[in-house]
Amino acid sequence: MTTHHRFHERSLPFDADSIAVGAALAASCTDDYVLFEHRGAVAWAEAPYATVEAAAGSTSLVVDGRTHHFEAGSRPLDPVGQALAELRLEGWRAYGWAPFELSYALHGAGRLTPDTPIAHLAVPRREIRLERGTALLRAIDENDLDSLELRLSTAVAAADKDIPEERIEADVQNHDADSYRASVAAAVAEIRSGALDKVILSRVVPVDEAVDIPSTYLVGRRGNNPARSFLLRLGGWHAAGFSPEIVSRVTAEGRVTTQPLAGTRALEGDPTADRARRAELYRDPKEVFEHAISVRLAVDELDRVCEPETVTVDDFMIVKPRGSVQHLASKLSGNLAPEHTAWDALAALFPAITASGIPKRPACDLIARSESQPRGLYSGAVLTVDADGSMDAALVLRSIYQQDGRTWLRAGAGIVADSTPERELEETREKLRSVSRFLVPAVDAPLSRQLTAAAVD
Repeated sequence: MTTHHRFHERSLPFDADSIAVGAALAASCTDDYVLFEHRGAVAWAEAPYATVEAAAGSTSLVVDGRTHHFEAGSRPLDPVGQALAELRLEGWRAYGWAPFELSYALHGAGRLTPDTPIAHLAVPRREIRLERGTALLRAIDENDLDSLELRLSTAVAAADKDIPEERIEADVQNHDADSYRASVAAAVAEIRSGALDKVILSRVVPVDEAVDIPSTYLVGRRGNNPARSFLLRLGGWHAAGFSPEIVSRVTAEGRVTTQPLAGTRALEGDPTADRARRAELYRDPKEVFEHAISVRLAVDELDRVCEPETVTVDDFMIVKPRGSVQHLASKLSGNLAPEHTAWDALAALFPAITASGIPKRPACDLIARSESQPRGLYSGAVLTVDADGSMDAALVLRSIYQQDGRTWLRAGAGIVADSTPERELEETREKLRSVSRFLVPAVDAPLSRQLTAAAVD
């Protein structure tokens, strides 16, 4: 379909703060970009060479201005995999997102129109991967390597600068609190009627001042301990987040992993109080039940795409610190069956149990009826996909969102039969503070200003 291309590469020694450098690259970027981070290893990508846009009714691949269409079928993600398979580009990696509304296409729930987005991925023209003391520069056009090296050195200089102390305040305590309590009470009634076992309902908190998203990402990442983090401007979204768990990870060898977190208490930095809340997590029947049924469903979902008897629970109900909260966490894995792909694994596990509910279809229906606006990126996934068949899909929670001139935060809580509206409201507050404490005003634009100054110096 397209001319064969390959990435030109250059490897450089690198000993700076990869997360700060990635944020500085974002602050200076005028194109679409994605930063994806795991344990300090940063993948930075900019300027789409190829874009896959999937909607409920159609999927398109755009390469160098030429558009190719793929018909939608009964399996919504198949055309996305087919589109990427058409690329004649060696060693590609695609970066992008799948919104929560993909769940409606997968499970026949909620409200969908043919043009509702269900995935957006881009294969970049230029990449920088920062890991293990090395910066790997990659570009389709070999001439871009010199400019990438210059930009990297400029970003390293800017990353040493401090972020101002001023922060924006968002009303995580009271905004929409009464409405959320009412929604929780109604959901508990449906659960007790036998309609479903669990649902996650969320509330939106607007941010009325202009936010510097790259600086917010940087200070927020320093204040969180996420499973993955991301910073992106792609497909109409500008967002940054500190993902507490993965939806799915598939290695090139076909090992599939998922990581449900369910059960939450605050984590405030007082060791004695935090230990007491940790012990309370294990004693609370509601939290233990919520977690156990999530693990049970995760096993069932992995069994659909994995070889028989290979699914294992590698960690069960340990406690993971995640910024302003601590969670009960488990990790499960299995061997992907030969007839399945990473896209099948994502479809089986999406949306994350801990962001939707059990069973998923009635939970998604209840979410669509109860929440006043579409979720979009919230509780969807930010993901990378490689030409070797591997995939890493991070659950989008603990994030800040910008779209169409609006900026907001969003958080939810897992509701079961024993839930109380006040406790679930408090859980959303605890989660929102993972982001709300780090909102840097855009008026200062510290990283952008410092990057410009460093370039002049």
